[in-house]
Formats: sequence, C-alpha cells, structure tokens
Amino acid sequence: MAKLSEELQLRGFIHQHTGESLSEILDGPTRTIYHGIDPSADSAHAGNMVIWILLRHLAAAGHKIIFLVGGGTGRIGDPKPDAERTLLDEATIDANVAGIQKQAQHLIGTEENQVIFVNNNDWLGEVKLIDFLRGIGKHFTVNELLKKDAIASRLQTDVGLSYTEFAYPLLQGYDYLELHQQYGCDVQVGGSDQWGNIVAGVDLVRRKAQAEAHAVTVPLVIDKATGKKFGKSEGNAVWLDAEKTSPYTFYQFWLNVSDESVIDYLKLYTTLALSEVATLEQQHQADPGARHAQRRLAYEVTALVHGQTAAEEATHVSETLFGDGVIANLTPTEITLLKSTAPCTTVPAGGLVVDALVATELATSKREARTFIAGGAVLLDGEKITDLDASLSPTVGAIHIIKRGKKHFSLVELV
Repeated sequence: MAKLSEELQLRGFIHQHTGESLSEILDGPTRTIYHGIDPSADSAHAGNMVIWILLRHLAAAGHKIIFLVGGGTGRIGDPKPDAERTLLDEATIDANVAGIQKQAQHLIGTEENQVIFVNNNDWLGEVKLIDFLRGIGKHFTVNELLKKDAIASRLQTDVGLSYTEFAYPLLQGYDYLELHQQYGCDVQVGGSDQWGNIVAGVDLVRRKAQAEAHAVTVPLVIDKATGKKFGKSEGNAVWLDAEKTSPYTFYQFWLNVSDESVIDYLKLYTTLALSEVATLEQQHQADPGARHAQRRLAYEVTALVHGQTAAEEATHVSETLFGDGVIANLTPTEITLLKSTAPCTTVPAGGLVVDALVATELATSKREARTFIAGGAVLLDGEKITDLDASLSPTVGAIHIIKRGKKHFSLVELV
C-alpha cells in the first residue's frame, strides 16, 4: 500500500511544500492541519473543492483537520492582481460564512472524519492595534512583503495597493499562530497562489512559538484543452450551491470536461482508488467517444456534492436526452427535471410526428420534416421513425422526446 504522501503526489495534489520531503510532513505522527477560505461569496466553487477533497484524504489517513472560514480576513480580502477588493458589509460576510461552512461540513465533516470549524473573526475581532503591531508586525519586514507575488504584481498596476490589503499577510500569519497555540496546528494547506501568505505564517510560528510548522500547496486546476482555471475570476464558476448551479447543470459540467483533463479530474475530484482510475483510463484510451471516464466523473462528483439521489436523477435525465435512456423509465421527479432542462412544446395528443417536428422547430416545414423521417434522422422516445404518418400518443399529459440527428431534440407535452 502506497504511503499517503506518495498517493497524494500521484493524484496531483502537491505543488509545493516546506521541509526536506512531503513524507516527513504527512507520513509520520498525526498532524493538525488547517485550511482557510475567505467568504467572498455565499458558496464555494469547483476551484475551492479540490483542496476540500485533499482534506478528506488527510482526515481519512488520521490527521486532524481545522477548517477556517475567514469572517475576519474576509472583511479585508487578500490583494487581487489588478484591483482593490470591494469591502462587503458585515451581514453579507456573516451569511457567506454560514453558507460556506455548511457546504464544508457536508463535504468533509463526516462523522468518521472529525473536523473542527473555526471563524477567525473570533480572535481578529478582538485584536488591539498597538498590541498587534508590537507582537506581530515587528516580525514582518516591508522588504519581505514587497516580494510576495500578489503584492508585487499589484504594484505594477495603476491601481496601487492600500495599506488594508498590504497588511493581509500579517493577518493570515496570525491565524496560523493562533491555531498553533489553541490546537497545536502545525501544517497549513492552500492553493499555490497562497504560498507567500502561508509561508509568512510558517515563519511567524517558528519565530514566536519556536515551533516546527509546515506549508503544503495544491496546484491551480487547469483545463488542458482551454488553458483556463476553475474559479470565479475566470467567469466560469461552477458553484456547489444547488441554487446557483443546479445538480443537473453541475453534472453536465463534469460530463463535458475535455478528454485531455478527465483522468486528472478523476484523481483530484473523486475518492475512487487509483487502481479504478487506471481502469477508467484504459477504457477511455480504447474508446474516448464512449466517454466512460466523463460519465463516471460526473456521477461521482455530483454524488459527493449533492448526494446519490441527485446524481442518479441527473444521470438518468442526461442519458434520456443524449444517450439511449427511455423516457418511460424516468420517475415523476426526473420527468419534472427533464421538463425544466430541455425545450418543451405542447402539441395535440394523437397528432402526427411530422406536425410535432414543425411545432418544435426541428423542421422548418412539413416537407422538410418528411425528408428527415425518410432519411432515418428522426427518433421518437429512442425509436427510429420511418412511417411518414406516424403519430404521437393519444394520452393527454404524456410526454415524448423527439430527436433529429444527434444534437437536436425537444420534448413535446400532449394536450
């Protein structure tokens, strides 16, 4: 059985770490490991989720996890590369904290993986300025802060950098020290773009507490086909909140990931054994058009975030619309989901398929509709239609799915 450090590296979780080796950090005695996220929104997204899955692996291996939601640091925000952050009001921040913590509890806070949830406003909100400058500020030099990527890149713009954001690394470093003193925390994990802030905390713990502390970062997740990363800043956020991104849309996102990235995502975003991922990779290489890997990825990630029932419903509806699924096999709930997902047109019960093709705009005229049918391009509930006089069900309220070719389809509800 592979060591934890080896498995995490094979899965692609590790970008940087302190110390001589990752093994000395993760393969020895139990560590207390923390990860922090600022509540800039009321939901996390897929870019955040990869670190949460890492926390699941760490907890399953026996390490203690502290999940910090930055109710204090969120009142300031870390420096963006090109603009000052908009300061959120306290009510919004508190609501965002509650939303993110609820999601994290669902995803990583299972009964067998005990996770401590903390809010850094509990201590940052009590800090006195003079005490903070004397006790913490003196351990940071301006020279060191200016070298940090986020600060350095901002200083190259015309926007400038306020002292508020310039002080952010001090606050994050103070979080690490506070958690070390309260819980014995000795490892922080985060995204690779947070390396500078995390190392600032490592240095502070070593200087103030004369104790060992470590940092581990995860690489930014990139779609190899597009070169784009997951995240709100890219304008392509896939939210974990079902109100922001429905479970079906969430499922479809993963179903449509590129062939170049799907195996990487199976390693990062699911808890499938690497041996099972290897089998899926073999299937994918043998027949990429069958999309075995994408279908498994979509199901597993949707089940993790929204539960197995939502994953099964999304799978059944997707297979009905794009595969060989049969509408008659769907449950009432799945029918409702289907109607909310696909275009739906009301047509007379018992009417001709030719007329339905025109009504749904799958054909521009009856003549064109008959041409499509004669050419074998029309499916009604998965069955190819060859009869030009074929009709729909006479049952009012029944639903059919009509497809023209592989990419064009519509529902028809009979009235």
